[in-house]
Amino acid sequence: MRRFGLIGFPLSHSFSKKFFSEKFENENTLDCAYENFPISEISQFPKLLQEYPDLQGINVTIPYKKAIIPYLTSISPVVKSIGACNCIQIKEGGLIGYNTDVVGFRQSLLPFLQPHHQYALVLGTGGASAAVVYVLQQLNISYQLVSRSAGQASIAYQDVTESMLATHTLIINTTPLGTFPQVDDCPPIPYDQLTPLHHLYDLVYNPAETKFIKMGKERGTSFQNGWEMLIEQANESWRIWNS
Repeated sequence: MRRFGLIGFPLSHSFSKKFFSEKFENENTLDCAYENFPISEISQFPKLLQEYPDLQGINVTIPYKKAIIPYLTSISPVVKSIGACNCIQIKEGGLIGYNTDVVGFRQSLLPFLQPHHQYALVLGTGGASAAVVYVLQQLNISYQLVSRSAGQASIAYQDVTESMLATHTLIINTTPLGTFPQVDDCPPIPYDQLTPLHHLYDLVYNPAETKFIKMGKERGTSFQNGWEMLIEQANESWRIWNS
């Protein structure tokens, strides 16, 4: 049996197990299994590997995309660049780290991009944010990081001005705000300044329509959630595990 799985905490919001289980069933892949491994501390990771010596691939989600890196044997150039890993290939005892969020985000965003999407607000500064920024740099889209408090490279939510929103017409939520079951949460930006020129991308996919998306939808923005990104990155993970 080839075993794969997902580490993170909590994992009640994740669709990965359902996605891969259905994939294995639909493709009649009988020798594979995918399991959730909710670990409350990243220090529990080595013990997990000991308990499941047949693991061949692992996905990594919040909050361990950065914390997992010291446990890896080697990392891809993308992981080295952005400092976040969400996919591990276990090969001959080695743990090789990749980032498939980059592929998933780029492929899912491209169909929605318009010529006026030259500036972006990236809400959040975690591991998913790093993948988003990497893609925006590849696409020559300028960006501003926004977080709960101002940092060296980020501004605070209260510092997002009307003039900034007028130019930054691509807004990407990389935070878990609004994820089930806290569906009434959303990033605190001035939604009343949104227009049909704005495109809102919420990396959250459960629920399919978050409060962040609803607030934009009411003002005529285009929008998408993280479901397609999940599909793209999951398929990229599968490609890596079978390479």
